[in-house]
Amino acid sequence: MRKLKLQVQTTVDGYMAGPNGELDWALHSWTDDINTYIDALSKSVDTIVLGRKLAEGFIPAWESGPEGETQESIDWMNNTPKVVISNSLTESPWKNAVVAGGDLEETVNRLKAQPGGDLIVYGGGTLVTSLIAKNLIDELYLFVNPTAIGAGMPVFPDAGAYHRLTLVSAQPFDCGITALHYRPKR
Repeated sequence: MRKLKLQVQTTVDGYMAGPNGELDWALHSWTDDINTYIDALSKSVDTIVLGRKLAEGFIPAWESGPEGETQESIDWMNNTPKVVISNSLTESPWKNAVVAGGDLEETVNRLKAQPGGDLIVYGGGTLVTSLIAKNLIDELYLFVNPTAIGAGMPVFPDAGAYHRLTLVSAQPFDCGITALHYRPKR
């Protein structure tokens, strides 16, 4: 069965965005060592999963070839099939993307049961917190930035239960970010 991986940038105090969605705290001047780590993380992935709100900015941004990205990264992002989780869209307005709606658990389990490589979700606050609350993520890669913002959109929802995790690895990078790789205890 395919795994669903989460890759998300977070603050030291556990927020993936500021109170109004701000990402100005995130480090963007990545070093070669973090790029190598992310390339290795992506090797087993053949499908990107996005929420509708994130897809609206993410897909067009990569199609325009963002500055500072390698052509290889741009090609991978654009050529990798995407599934946009949405109950408000009926069809995809983007190339190489399909829309999947309905019950989140059923949708994700159907995707996991299909043949192929792993799935990766890059963020999107509503989708990420829903996936974590329903225990649908198999591996978490938290890219912890050396910044605390005090308030914002938490990575982990207040679901009335603990989120018990097992640390697989911790990898600091020259740019100051540390990747924490966890698996949920099930």
